[in-house]
Amino acid sequence: MTAAIRTAGLTKHYGKHVALTDLDLEVAQGEVFGFLGPNGAGKSTTIRILLDLIRPTSGTVEVLGVDPRKGGAELRRRIGYLPGELTIEGRNTAADLLRFLADQRGHAVSARRIGDLADLLDLDLSKKVGAMSKGNKQKVGIIAAFMHQPDLLILDEPTSGLDPLLQRRFLDLVSTAKADGRTVFMSSHILTEVQQTADRAVIMRAGQLLGTENVEDLRRRSPRSVELVFGEPVHPADFDRLPGVRDLRVEDTTVRCTTEGEVDELFKTAAKYQLVSVLSTEPDLEAIFFSLYGR
Repeated sequence: MTAAIRTAGLTKHYGKHVALTDLDLEVAQGEVFGFLGPNGAGKSTTIRILLDLIRPTSGTVEVLGVDPRKGGAELRRRIGYLPGELTIEGRNTAADLLRFLADQRGHAVSARRIGDLADLLDLDLSKKVGAMSKGNKQKVGIIAAFMHQPDLLILDEPTSGLDPLLQRRFLDLVSTAKADGRTVFMSSHILTEVQQTADRAVIMRAGQLLGTENVEDLRRRSPRSVELVFGEPVHPADFDRLPGVRDLRVEDTTVRCTTEGEVDELFKTAAKYQLVSVLSTEPDLEAIFFSLYGR
């Protein structure tokens, strides 16, 4: 299957400033791909090259199997794009602007589709976009990216300006797009933003790729904090030296520890007692990445 995004040796210089160095990426069709790193890491530069808004200094790019410099309007119809710094001005209402954008794409986008997305994001389509807050303008941008159900969504800092509830609803949109077989390439400097939906993630720093990781594999092998509460006092010796268990603390009826890898022996031991509750907390994606690559 053709990759949704493929780059090889992608490099971008702005005079003496090096924005991107030898970036090799391959994003499979149908996956949610987290493109992560602090501000200034080269994320937006990469996205602009993918969309042919700027040209690379060297290297090759393919988007949906096509060189974006040659794909033209036909390629862009298959892409939904949300820029990192969205600027919307004017006296048009959100409804008028979105209908105009839909017509420009040449896609039939029903008013009901736009209305459903607006309801999900709690956006009043009758408001003039020029008078909207940053958060409401961001909602308009999200609807514009998703409304035509593109094959590829390229989203640059997509939840900027959204409150936590709407961030959750946005992630629901991403999950739905994935379930429909669409590809989502999501840039963020907030690692936790994509950890609930991403299949794989990379972390960028100073224009260079530090590493690519399968998010589910990271979670499985990452350390977790575990608290076991029993209905009776437990013997510390029963839990000492169990495989995959460290930082053990036993206080009367409570066992606290950190686990790595398999936890079978821990819970077999716990089953000898009356177990009242279990609390297991996994680190967020940011903590996992920095444990691997350092700050």
